[in-house]
Amino acid sequence: MYEYQGLQDIYFIMLYGGATALALASCIYLLFRRGNAFTSVGSSPRQLRLWTAAFMVAVVGSHVWWSLLGTLYLTDDRLIRNIVAITLDRLTFVPLVMCVLLRMLQDRPRPLWPVAAAFVPLAVFSFYCLVAHCDYFELVTECYSLLTGLAFLIYYVYAVRQYGHWLRDNYADLEHKEVWGSLLLFAMLLFSYVGYASNEGDLVGEYLAQINTVVIIAFLLWRVETLQELIVPDETAQDDLVEDAPVEEMPVEQVTIPASDKQSSLAVIDSLLKKRCEKSRIYLQHDLTLQQLADALGTNRTYLGRYFAQQGITYNAYINGLRIEHFMRLYQQAIATHRNVSALRLSYEAGFRSYSTFSSAFRQYKGMTASQWIRRIS
Repeated sequence: MYEYQGLQDIYFIMLYGGATALALASCIYLLFRRGNAFTSVGSSPRQLRLWTAAFMVAVVGSHVWWSLLGTLYLTDDRLIRNIVAITLDRLTFVPLVMCVLLRMLQDRPRPLWPVAAAFVPLAVFSFYCLVAHCDYFELVTECYSLLTGLAFLIYYVYAVRQYGHWLRDNYADLEHKEVWGSLLLFAMLLFSYVGYASNEGDLVGEYLAQINTVVIIAFLLWRVETLQELIVPDETAQDDLVEDAPVEEMPVEQVTIPASDKQSSLAVIDSLLKKRCEKSRIYLQHDLTLQQLADALGTNRTYLGRYFAQQGITYNAYINGLRIEHFMRLYQQAIATHRNVSALRLSYEAGFRSYSTFSSAFRQYKGMTASQWIRRIS
């Protein structure tokens, strides 16, 4: 609150207090509720819940120190008040949301110390401005914060692309796993930041900033609730090779993969996939992972992942291709027997968890929508 217009508007005070209470309640929920209360996708990552709770604490703190500094302390020195309050915001909000975004990526643990190191110069300069009473504090720190945010955004887009490749190489179902939508969080924070930095006491801007805060809180709660915790496979695991044993006569856990013969290795994997995946229809299992398929084949996920890479496809594309073919067989059987069935129901029977995921996979596999294909064969 830059000026006192908000203190004279009862509706703004209610909104301001409501946003504070919502952030506090969200923090308590994230800290003391291990599982998800509103969704059934399983537990979300513990580290993500903790960092999100820390961000909620920063939201509460921001509302508290702006109200205290604006009404009780430093009321006569606007510059010092803004230096203190804005510095506290920039040293809590921005780095914490960066940590939250990084903790959404579960392909590998990413270090957080570069985030802290990036804000050390900002803290030092803010302290200097506080002592020297510098009038150019806001201009310099705004430019630095925007540049830091832009650098993080560029890195995060790259990291999310890496994460997406990892998902497609390890998981057949991507629903509740992808995080591209989380970039909206960064955009909302940027909007909130620009609003605070430019409103200079404008009450409309204050309202918009508080509404945006509520949206950010709701978005984070939804994202934490719906993001499924993923187990990172052990990349160092190796197969125990058993020489010269026929695939058909061997127990599942003892299949040999001839590492020295590339073509032979591909042939063995191909034979195993046809027998223990396609014929058994294990691909209909929801949330089938590369590790689970490797266990079913009796081989190592490293060899299996290498096989898909050599074929020029991802694990996700392979499984979804089998599911699409299964869906088409089911639909053609229904047409032949004159049964009335819905594409939605058949997509579930084919192994997809949602129709939107099925539609996207169908378009990618067949080059047309499911509706177009249905009209064509009907």
